[in-house]
Amino acid sequence: MTIRGLLILGTALMAGLATQPSYAQAPVKIGMITTLSGPGGYIGEDVRDAFLLAMEEEKGMLGGVPVNLMVEDDGLKPGQGKQIAQKFLTSDKAKIITGIIFSNVAGAAVPDVLDADAFYISPNAGPSNFAGKDCHKNYFVVSWQNDTLHESAGQNATNLGFKKMFVLAPNYQAGKDAITGFKRFYKGEIAGEVYTSLDQTDYAAELAQIRAAKPDGVFQFLPGGLGITFLKQYAQSGLNESTKMVVAAPSADTRIIGAVGDAALGVNVSAHWNADFDNAANKKFVEGFRAKFNRVPTFYASQGYDTAKLIASALKGVKGDVSKSDAFRAELRKADFQSVRGGFKFGPNQHPIQDWYSIRIDKDASGAMALKTIGKVLTGRGDAYAQDCKL
Repeated sequence: MTIRGLLILGTALMAGLATQPSYAQAPVKIGMITTLSGPGGYIGEDVRDAFLLAMEEEKGMLGGVPVNLMVEDDGLKPGQGKQIAQKFLTSDKAKIITGIIFSNVAGAAVPDVLDADAFYISPNAGPSNFAGKDCHKNYFVVSWQNDTLHESAGQNATNLGFKKMFVLAPNYQAGKDAITGFKRFYKGEIAGEVYTSLDQTDYAAELAQIRAAKPDGVFQFLPGGLGITFLKQYAQSGLNESTKMVVAAPSADTRIIGAVGDAALGVNVSAHWNADFDNAANKKFVEGFRAKFNRVPTFYASQGYDTAKLIASALKGVKGDVSKSDAFRAELRKADFQSVRGGFKFGPNQHPIQDWYSIRIDKDASGAMALKTIGKVLTGRGDAYAQDCKL
């Protein structure tokens, strides 16, 4: 699926622009490369929709600046992501690129963006190499560095008293970062470590290994459709009755738990954001997203929204003139926006410093599956690679 020319949210919004402060003579072009098809397609959909919601709140602008958002599907194919990036940069002359979900696509596309002296602002993927020695002045991550997401799960497992954990993740950069991060903060024994494929649909062999290892808990990083499949098969095997699961948010977002139902009950989750966060920016976002799209936003959506708000703050600061690269970069570094997760600031490698929370899957008063925030796991956590960044 390809979506082109989402110019200022469409011509229906053009009339409203006359009443808005306008700094740029032409709309600022933003290229969004994201995953909209396949089992992980809903992830890119949530990032895109939340970004569009932020634009709609300003009648098609960001920071009072008209923008032209161009969205294309990478299909979770690194080569396709690279081709889209080259098109945005050369044919469309975009100076701001965003949207990538998976780290293998980021590895293929982001270097081209940076080599073109454009800005890449990530709403999701945060591979370790770009956080450390390969950090770049024009590379910003709004979500997390991959490891930290799973460090929070490791700390959560430790806090919950798990002594022996079995860990598994897909065999690609984010999967390796996930297990590295989990083990960095988990203080117990690792009963087994397995890497799966990104297109896997049958986990019978892995479930047999878990059963044989007899851990008291399982950590898995299986985002999107992978997580749905694994949780269903985990419950069908009966392992969910004896061996509890501790995961980070990508393995148990609202779409996943809605698809698997009771199979997800009792799973321990850690995240930097939840829909029940009690701050004004989050309440506005969740209410607006549910009203427009008739679904509960995932944390991916929260990141897409925050990414749009960050870009808006920087565009406002330079009055829409992205050619002033040094000034635009300085405005991005300020992170002068109200994040839906509460406190937010960038570390020295332009990745977030933020809090992480313990969350549990339960049923709400209506009997629907829900993610309920229990307490804080980590406070003001940056990432392990910032010390290697020489910006």
